[in-house]
Amino acid sequence: MKYKEIDVQVSRGNHIESRHQIKAVIVSSSGEVLDSWGDVEQVVYPRSAIKAMQVLCFIELGGHEKFNLTPAEIAILCASHNAEPKHVATVESILDKIELSESDFECGSHWPIREETSHQLAAQGEQPNQLHNNCSGKHAGMLALASVLGESHRGYINVDHPVQLHIAQVMAEMCEVDYNKADWSPDGCSAPTWAIPLTQLALAFAKFADPILLAPKRQRACRTIYQAVVDNPFMVAGTERYNTELMEFFGDRVFLKGGAEGVYISAIPELKLAIALKCIDGASRAAESAMTALLDHVGIGRTIADTRLDSYRRVDVNNYSKMKSGAITCQL
Repeated sequence: MKYKEIDVQVSRGNHIESRHQIKAVIVSSSGEVLDSWGDVEQVVYPRSAIKAMQVLCFIELGGHEKFNLTPAEIAILCASHNAEPKHVATVESILDKIELSESDFECGSHWPIREETSHQLAAQGEQPNQLHNNCSGKHAGMLALASVLGESHRGYINVDHPVQLHIAQVMAEMCEVDYNKADWSPDGCSAPTWAIPLTQLALAFAKFADPILLAPKRQRACRTIYQAVVDNPFMVAGTERYNTELMEFFGDRVFLKGGAEGVYISAIPELKLAIALKCIDGASRAAESAMTALLDHVGIGRTIADTRLDSYRRVDVNNYSKMKSGAITCQL
């Protein structure tokens, strides 16, 4: 069977220089597939796009109340952040509350993903530590979950650790996937990531957007997380990041989260649906372009009264002298 993917075009001058193919699906909270492009039943690793599902167990068990987490601290549990000073300080605050330290992380270190932040760190003569890992907020949540469960935090990234077993159970219920049969692999931050159909990823976030059919405790947990992330979009990513900027535009109407290798989700409560997409070649620039087009497609993007989204609908490509050489556009 042939499937028509979404086409993202990269032009130089008047000619198309490159193309990216995107598969995408729109699913309602009742499980209805409203629209799709490409083979959306083929499994993908959702990577960091699924972080709100990974923290759902912790919130559902009341961990945020046990440790008196602020909304900003809840938001950073779902983040792939720039490791800007505010991000690092927020993760440190969580570690203080759970009485653990950076050395208890098992995510590894890397330079901040925002170039300017890396330069600032280097100019201070410092090296990155695990707080600068873009997933350090998620790992703080996993350490906190170990405490809530009364389990040792040692080896919390292992697929058979109680932390990961509880997370997998909740994600399996939200995605409606048998995680016992799903392929898994260590993610970039070493915690496990499971391969699932794109449709099931969208289904989980459609339920997250409109949790009315879920059990009361899970409804409250979904709403707590959703409100935290839309009220604190900077914590979810940071300066000059697509999902932070678009959430700032939309206010509390849309939650967006990207993952490595061109995965993206959006949850839209007022429409009771979610969008999930995967750029086949893994390009984030194409994933962002396609998501903007899909937000327009479902009507939510067209509700922005001014032209703030225009620069995302047609992204200028500039050279090192700041001369415009082309553009990135998406054709549904």
